[in-house]
Amino acid sequence: MPATASDNPYATPADPNPYAAPVPVPAPAPAVTAAPVSVPDPDSVPAAASAPAPADDAHATGVRVRREVLGEENRRDPEGFGAEYDDFVTRVAWGGTWARPGLDRRTRFLVTLTALTTGGHLDELALYLRAALRDGVTVAEIKETFLHTALYCGLPAANAAFAVAERVVAEAGAGAGAEAGAEEGEKPGESGPEA
Repeated sequence: MPATASDNPYATPADPNPYAAPVPVPAPAPAVTAAPVSVPDPDSVPAAASAPAPADDAHATGVRVRREVLGEENRRDPEGFGAEYDDFVTRVAWGGTWARPGLDRRTRFLVTLTALTTGGHLDELALYLRAALRDGVTVAEIKETFLHTALYCGLPAANAAFAVAERVVAEAGAGAGAEAGAEEGEKPGESGPEA
């Protein structure tokens, strides 16, 4: 170790470097004035861009979409302890997010499978896998989703998802026939090409 700081090439000098170029001081920035904001006439705003649908419409839409996706199997007792929670989920998740036009249902299923895998929600994952298969998502698409999920969410999460999916696909009657046809995008229960 050097005896003094002057012997250390990495030490910072105690006094400023007399040979350094002076650092220019930036000029103050000019004042910025806000541009006027135009507010659209409420009569000219299209209906789709106006206020959200009333809660009754969101609830009715939510009941319909939830039934289409999951059937009645996931409905809580409307009079029980979780009635308010069930209403919230029906309005917000099913009548709001799942009913939005921005993504098709197949894509929403694949995103949901990824999110449930990442969170380790394996019971919910099984429920949504069954629903996805009933709705036309193929075994091949599910495999690709879990392979892609493994890359970004971790091998243990994807490993658990594959284990759940193997059970669900077998329960759905897909078994080995679906594995063979999955590469061609078959749905579970459909047979492969005739031999």
